[in-house]
Amino acid sequence: MTAAGHHRSADVAAPHLTRRGLLRAAFAGAGIAALAGCSTPVGAGLANTRLDPGTVDYWNLFGGGDGVRMQQMLDGYRKANPDTSLQAVTLSWGDPYYTKLSLATVGGKPPNVAVSHLTRMKTLVQADLLQELNLDDLARHGMTPDKFNRRAWEAAMVDGKVYAIPIDTHPFVLFYNTDVCGKAGLLDSSGQLAPIVGEDAFVDALRRVKEVTGAYGATHGINADPASTWRLFQTFYSQLEGEVLADNGTRVVLDDAKAKRVLDHLRLLTVEEGLIPVADYQGAIALFAAGQAGFHLNGEWEITTFQTAKMPFSMTLVPNVFGGPHAVQADSHTLVLPKRPGQDRAQLDLSLGFVKSMLDQSDIWAEGGHVPTWQPYATSEAYRQLSPQHNYAAAADTAVYDPPGWYSGSGSNFENVIGSAVGGVESGLFSPEAAIAQMRSQLSVLARTPSPV
Repeated sequence: MTAAGHHRSADVAAPHLTRRGLLRAAFAGAGIAALAGCSTPVGAGLANTRLDPGTVDYWNLFGGGDGVRMQQMLDGYRKANPDTSLQAVTLSWGDPYYTKLSLATVGGKPPNVAVSHLTRMKTLVQADLLQELNLDDLARHGMTPDKFNRRAWEAAMVDGKVYAIPIDTHPFVLFYNTDVCGKAGLLDSSGQLAPIVGEDAFVDALRRVKEVTGAYGATHGINADPASTWRLFQTFYSQLEGEVLADNGTRVVLDDAKAKRVLDHLRLLTVEEGLIPVADYQGAIALFAAGQAGFHLNGEWEITTFQTAKMPFSMTLVPNVFGGPHAVQADSHTLVLPKRPGQDRAQLDLSLGFVKSMLDQSDIWAEGGHVPTWQPYATSEAYRQLSPQHNYAAAADTAVYDPPGWYSGSGSNFENVIGSAVGGVESGLFSPEAAIAQMRSQLSVLARTPSPV
C-alpha cells in the first residue's frame, strides 16, 4: 500500500496536539523545518483510524528492491498468521516519514510497529515517543541480546535500555566490475579483488582500471548528493579514528589535520587525476553499470540494480585506504514500538511476534544486500554461501554510526553539512581548507542551538 492509500479523513482532534507535542514531533522529524517539507499534509500521517484488537499496524519507508523484499516478508507473516490482520503502510523516505510517525505518536494514534534508522531512533527516544522494550518480553518471543550482532545491538541502546530491534547493518561498500578488474590485474587467484591497502595502492588501482575502461577508475554520487559524499568521507575519516561531534552533539571536535588528509586524497582522485567523475547519484550508477568505471562506492542496497543490469560484478569491503583500524560508515534499520495509550499485553505480544517474524525471514532481507544482525541466520551456512553479500559481512563489526545529536542521523542536517562541503572539494569548488572551515562554522551553529525539546 502506498502512503496515499493510507490517508483517510483527518479524524484526530487538534487539542491532542499541544504546542510541546508539536515541538517533540518536529524535533524527532529532524527539526521544525521538516514540518513544511512533508510531501502530504501533516494531518495525513495522523489520519489512522482505531484498529480492531488483533491487528498489527506497521509503517515502513522501503522502496525499490527493499520494498519488494519487504512485501515478500509481509506475505510470509500473513501466511504464518492467518488469524492476525496486518495493515502495512509505506511512506516517503526521510524527514516526511519521521515527522508523520512523530505526529501520529503525539496524537495517540501511532502504528504498532515502525521502521526507524538506528541513527534516528535515539532522537525519537529523546522526544519520549518510543516504548522501552523489556528484556523479559523480548525473551518470551525468543529475542535475546546474544542473538544479535553485538555492535548493532549496543548501538541501538539508550542509557542501557532497549528501544529498538536492529534487523540489519547497511554499510558503505565497494562494488567492482570483475571483467575490468581482471584485465587490470587486480584479482587474486580465486577471482576476488586482491586487498588494496594504503593511499598509494588505492590510487594505483584506480589508475590501472582507468587504463582498461578508457574513462574512469571509480564512481560515486557527488553532485547534489551529500549523503553519498558524507558516507565516503566518514568511512575514510573513521579509518584515521577521527570524530566530528561529542557530548550529544553539543561540541564540534572535527580534527582539521585528519579531515584535510582525507579531502586532499579525494581532491587528488577527482580534480587532479580525473579518476572519479563529478556525477550525480544515478549518473554514477549508470557509468559503472555501462563499464565506464571498474569500481563504484555506495551503499550495499544497490546490489539489485547491478544484478538487474546483468553486468559482471562483485562486492567487498571499502579498502583500508588510511591504514588505521578498518572502519566503514553504516546505519541499521530497526523495528520500534511507538508509545501508544491503552496497550495491553496481548497487543504487545502481537507486535513483538511481528518483529520476530521479520527476523526469522532475514534470508530474504539479506538477498537485498543488507548484513543481517540476527545471528541464527548470520552465522548459518546458508548466509556463508550467499554471494557476493557475505563478502562484506565483516562490515557489521566495524560499522561507524553517525554521532548522536538532535540534528544528526540518516538524511539529517549533520550529514548535509559535511556531505555538501566534501562534494564541493570533489567538484573543484572548494579547497580542503575552505571545506573544513565551512563544516566547522555550520556545525557550530547547530551545536549551539538548543534541541527543540
